Amino acid sequence: MSLFEFCRDFDLQQAPAHTQAILRNSLLDIVGVMAGAASNDTSEIMRSYARLHYPGGVYTSRLMFDGQRVSMLGAAWAGGFSADSLDAHEGHFKSKGHAGATVVPALLALADALHHNGQEISGHELLSVLCIGYETALRAGTALMTTSPTYHASGGFSAMGVVCAGARLLEFDEPTFRHALGIAEYFSARCPMMRVVLAPTMLRDAHGAGAYVGLNALLMAQAGMTGAPAEIVEDPSVAPHWADIGNRWEIDSQYFKPWPVCRWAQPALTAMLELQRQHPEVSASTLETIRVETFFESMCLQGHTPSNADEAQYALAFPLAALIVRGKLGPDEITGGSINAPDILSLSSRIEIVEAADISARFPDEILSRLTLTFKDGTIFVSPVTAAKGDPHTAMTAAELDGKFDLFSSNLGVERSLAVKHAIHSLGQAHSAITTLEPIFSSVTHSEEAADR
Repeated sequence: MSLFEFCRDFDLQQAPAHTQAILRNSLLDIVGVMAGAASNDTSEIMRSYARLHYPGGVYTSRLMFDGQRVSMLGAAWAGGFSADSLDAHEGHFKSKGHAGATVVPALLALADALHHNGQEISGHELLSVLCIGYETALRAGTALMTTSPTYHASGGFSAMGVVCAGARLLEFDEPTFRHALGIAEYFSARCPMMRVVLAPTMLRDAHGAGAYVGLNALLMAQAGMTGAPAEIVEDPSVAPHWADIGNRWEIDSQYFKPWPVCRWAQPALTAMLELQRQHPEVSASTLETIRVETFFESMCLQGHTPSNADEAQYALAFPLAALIVRGKLGPDEITGGSINAPDILSLSSRIEIVEAADISARFPDEILSRLTLTFKDGTIFVSPVTAAKGDPHTAMTAAELDGKFDLFSSNLGVERSLAVKHAIHSLGQAHSAITTLEPIFSSVTHSEEAADR
């Protein structure tokens, strides 16, 4: 089966039940993340940017959790940045990146634009194209990571998934499809990921750029621009990454994050929770020092005294301290006043983070850390080498994913949060996907006022 045939003909029911469940969980998860990010600085800046510079056109879309209609390309910029601004979205080991934070906001923008122009898309069809988007983005990511010596941001490959799924909705023929892929690859956001890890900013993992590049490539190809071939799809060296599409599912290898911080920090957080479960006496007041042994990339996070939310999320020491001090780690613990909280910073200063050669040797196939806790009375506890909660073999349960959604979407108010969750759970039976997903498009402020009343 060719890639074009897969994108044209695939139906969600052809995927295994387990894969379908992961896709639905992924959609719930990323929408919850976007709800939690709806009022942060990055989201507000990019919504304002979209209103000012992308006011309209043939394809217009509503800004998520805002409701104002702008150019679809502006909605893609804003949606991708918003999803990227709270580092809690799902990810994938072999691509060293993420698909959903690009694919979901881009495809929701496209679907909303098509709906506005009179093209009805069922919930089942939207889930089918989201599955196409995830799967092809992840395969493009593995192909890119295998063939490139540079560690690129996710926007460098996730735009390809937007094209593969969007071409289905726009009913492209194969030549137009190939040109759209080539355009997206040529203009892809192959950003140097380690730069933003070492010096965190709002740029993050380039999901805003990926969402924009993917939709822009579709529009350019639709207008007649040429761009084929896309090397990470058509070059013979990457053929193994595409040969079994439709028979094996990269989606199955996705992980989910319990906490809104870099995945590389999460094995240490998981190890800490297990130590606290085994030893209830573990607390900020009883600990003298914490030593984290981890892989090189995780060691680079450090992050003892972040100055803003971006630095707090691309950190290890600070979120680990916040988890211990506050007993939880959600959006509130890595934003706002928590950044300067003396109790968190005091414990953070007593955390040492070092590389362990045995753990680095297992990266990126495994994401691992080991903790040594030294207490004020001289007692020492050492954790086993620990994988992050949410990996395929340490999967979060449906109840845990629901709980994460509830925590992250709490700013919507209970009624709105439940409406969003119900819309996603019932999407597969919906005649109109966009009508059903209406709760994700209206303003957060309005919903909060309604909840207060």
